[in-house]
Amino acid sequence: MYGAERRQLLAQKARGDGRVDVTSASEELTVAPETIRRDLGVLERQGVVRRVYGGAIPVERLDFEPSVTLRDRTNEAQKERIARAAVEHLPRRGTVLLDGGTTTARLAGLVPDGAELTVVTNSLPAAQQLVARRDCELHLLGGRVRATTLTSVGAWSQDVLDGLTVDIGFFGTNGFSAERGCTTPDPAESAVKAAMVRSCRRRVLLADHSKYGDDHFSRFAHLHEMDAVVTDDGLDEQAREALAGAETDLVIA
Repeated sequence: MYGAERRQLLAQKARGDGRVDVTSASEELTVAPETIRRDLGVLERQGVVRRVYGGAIPVERLDFEPSVTLRDRTNEAQKERIARAAVEHLPRRGTVLLDGGTTTARLAGLVPDGAELTVVTNSLPAAQQLVARRDCELHLLGGRVRATTLTSVGAWSQDVLDGLTVDIGFFGTNGFSAERGCTTPDPAESAVKAAMVRSCRRRVLLADHSKYGDDHFSRFAHLHEMDAVVTDDGLDEQAREALAGAETDLVIA
């Protein structure tokens, strides 16, 4: 296969899947990872993709957030493992905050029977998982609901959060890195997430490995503000070393 043909396939994959992973692409196209990295460099210079840690994303995605359904289908097995590992951080009794996100919604569905929890969330999918539970007292934050993420944002949510003190919060993110922290494309979503971070005594980030190095427009927390980061074993050694110096516990699911 000629280089131009390979790069065309990589561009198509980026647009179709929303991301190109160097390792997966090198195996699929039977070339060295270095070859894929060079191809992605060419595509970046052509304005087709933007390089991120471990691969690349299409430039169209810089102003585009995938739907909840699409995000939930991405890295499903890893998200399930992360959510199950996060269960170990849930208190048996106390107050819990669940941020928006497909992995936090999975965690909501795994809350053990008999847990005496007061749960605060701005996530409609997480609330749906818990609304029928008699052992959990559910509080849904108000505000404008973003159709893209199915979460409430705005001053109503922030005003309530400013008056809360929650034992532990579980957070989703669009991207995270040791350098830039936890980021998301939408400033309104970011503002609510930042208020959530301030309201919690302990904070746990739930993010699969593909989000590492994918820094977005608006930061809602520095990584050292997270007491723990739960991710999956797809995170390579270099990233693990960077996170080890970020003053947070790293949990590999």
